[in-house]
Amino acid sequence: MKKAYVFPGQGSQFTGMGHDLYVREPQVRDLFDAADSILGFSLREIMFEGTAEDLRATRVTQPAVFLHSVAAAVYAGIKPDMVAGHSLGEFSALVASGVLSFEEGLRLVSARAHAMQRCCETVPGTMAAIIGGDAEMIEKVCSETLGTVIAANYNSDAQIVISGEVAAVQTACARLKELGVKRALPLQVGGAFHSPLMEPARKELSEAIAKAEFHTPVCPIYQNVDALPHTDPDEIRHNLLMQLTSPVRWTQTVRNMVADGATSFTEVGPGTVLQGLAKKIAPEGTEISGIA
Repeated sequence: MKKAYVFPGQGSQFTGMGHDLYVREPQVRDLFDAADSILGFSLREIMFEGTAEDLRATRVTQPAVFLHSVAAAVYAGIKPDMVAGHSLGEFSALVASGVLSFEEGLRLVSARAHAMQRCCETVPGTMAAIIGGDAEMIEKVCSETLGTVIAANYNSDAQIVISGEVAAVQTACARLKELGVKRALPLQVGGAFHSPLMEPARKELSEAIAKAEFHTPVCPIYQNVDALPHTDPDEIRHNLLMQLTSPVRWTQTVRNMVADGATSFTEVGPGTVLQGLAKKIAPEGTEISGIA
């Protein structure tokens, strides 16, 4: 029996997030204080008292979700047999598995957030959730569509998110509707995440990742780019950088963790999105829970 811990990404934030953890655990308060010092602004104040709009700002959202997830892991004292994180959540998973220190992880998350924000401002793009279409059909339509659009998030068999240029995503959505998908839902996002349009952000982040200190993890981390377990720090570093322009293979990740012995999945951090996805992907009888 193996315990898998999974960490959510951007979009799971909510007003007041992390407050209960901060009140309950002195060690968690140290993390919040350290975060404010590293970032140069009061992340804690925005998380606890800010509006939903405040939390949507990229420079806030990504550090906030990361901090909440790491704080929850510290509070629970988790001892994982394997870890994974959805997009941004991969950074939280790297801290939980000992690859990155909290401080190093937060610096990289902040650098990632700023790089992605700048990229979104200069390279327009969007995303759309495709409900009820199989992966092969969606990939085929994307490849046949004029412009840049790819399958970017394999969230479950029933939901794949496409990402790319605005016109290309719209064209792909229209074609997929013609082919009978249940829904093609435009997402309210700032850019074409996990697509080739994020290449400027990847290049900008590469220097920060190159300078960061990566350690051997205490357990395998299943990374987004290939859904496979990794323990070599150099491989992990490379895959983390490639993540910005590559699809998040979450369906494959959960299935590979199950194949490697995972009997329980615990989502660590804000929200319940990954618990919902695990219920759709993992076989019946798998224990699914959350720590927030």
